[in-house]
Amino acid sequence: MPHVHAVAPGRVNLIGDHTDYTGGFVLPMAVDRYTEIRGVVGGDRIKLVSHDMHEPLDISTLVDQPHKVDPTWGRYVAGVAAELAALGTSIPPGIDGNIVTDIPIAGGLSSSAALEVATALALGFDGSTVELARLCQRAENRSSGVPTGIMDQFAIAAGIDDHALLIDCDALTVTPVPIPPDVEIVVCFIAQRTLVGSAYADRVAECARAEIEIGPLRHATPHDAARIAEPVVRARASHVTSENQRVLDFADALRVGALAEAGRLMVESHASLRDQFETSTPLMDATVERLVATPGVYGARMTGGGFGGCVVALTEPGTLEHGWVVRAVEGAGVTVT
Repeated sequence: MPHVHAVAPGRVNLIGDHTDYTGGFVLPMAVDRYTEIRGVVGGDRIKLVSHDMHEPLDISTLVDQPHKVDPTWGRYVAGVAAELAALGTSIPPGIDGNIVTDIPIAGGLSSSAALEVATALALGFDGSTVELARLCQRAENRSSGVPTGIMDQFAIAAGIDDHALLIDCDALTVTPVPIPPDVEIVVCFIAQRTLVGSAYADRVAECARAEIEIGPLRHATPHDAARIAEPVVRARASHVTSENQRVLDFADALRVGALAEAGRLMVESHASLRDQFETSTPLMDATVERLVATPGVYGARMTGGGFGGCVVALTEPGTLEHGWVVRAVEGAGVTVT
């Protein structure tokens, strides 16, 4: 039976949070921390042991309720298997193998999306990058119940060495944006978090309410958002509409090496997520303030869905002694022998 080795990187989002599920713009990059699945393909069961989790996973390849699978980490694997089966082309094969990762679990660097993408490739997914991202997004929505957007899975599948990815989440296109060679991107871990049980779904619903009033937020402006009567919904729309423009401006700043401007936009984005979208935490706010006050730091912001996780900083090389310096890398891949 064939042996498979699937590798999927994590991701950090430089700017553009809570815009993907309204078809807006984001600017993440795949980073040099990975989830790997190695195993023997065949049979009708998925048997995986995670070196980071105590309980192994042993499920049928035909699973119709992935959100009920135990252990809970296996729900992401089960969701992928269920989505592969739903394609209707064939029953996904089983696998007997193991998982290793150096992506911090529940740290806001998309460990769950990396697991989904690696699982899909290990189980024989054969399609385009966009199709892979869509399948794994559906798997996460189905297995976790959280209505997340497509950014994480798309960034992990489509990564490009030394480039951030300007993703249009409506057209599902990627424009590579070179990372200037004279900067470092540093990730600072703040606190573990999970979007399951958080207010993430509330934010999605509030954006949907805004769209009932002013139409798709992708095409709306901050002036349009200001017309919304309900204060909370107005604030959510204000963030999304201004954040979309910040993403485009940030990409332009990176292209020409305007690092001070890029940093300013990161700080502005964090303030919007803190005040308009209310997804930051006091500890994240304090970390951003400390980083921004550090000589050599151009800018910093929370990254990912919020409610904990990580802060990302754009700095001169060697500025920060603590944190992970991450590099933009190629997207997920698989080898079969």
